[in-house]
Amino acid sequence: MMRYFYIFLFCFLNLVSVSTAKDIKFIDGLEDVPLMSGLEQNTHNTVSFGNEEARFIESYLTSTKIGFKAVEKFYTESLPQLGWVYQGTADNSIIFYRDGESLTFHKESSKPLKIRITVKNRI
Repeated sequence: MMRYFYIFLFCFLNLVSVSTAKDIKFIDGLEDVPLMSGLEQNTHNTVSFGNEEARFIESYLTSTKIGFKAVEKFYTESLPQLGWVYQGTADNSIIFYRDGESLTFHKESSKPLKIRITVKNRI
């Protein structure tokens, strides 16, 4: 009887994790960077170019509901699970590195919150 309980529990947990993964939205152009709930992407200002060896992406996120500290907390907790290594903060920016690239979240303004995201090769 316990064996069936564990099988049921395993199936249930897998089903929950699959349905939760479907609800995650990612930033357009950055298939490996989730879009935090409460942020909106301004896709009209997205710049993207590159090739297999190098890329440059710049996009903007806005919010009237959340602050930059909440954004910092969300991305420092979620991005390491996707391979991004947190490097710290500098000049209103949160910085991550991965595979020769840098990912920066720069606070452009506070009210409303406007964030510029940049992905580029590290020099």
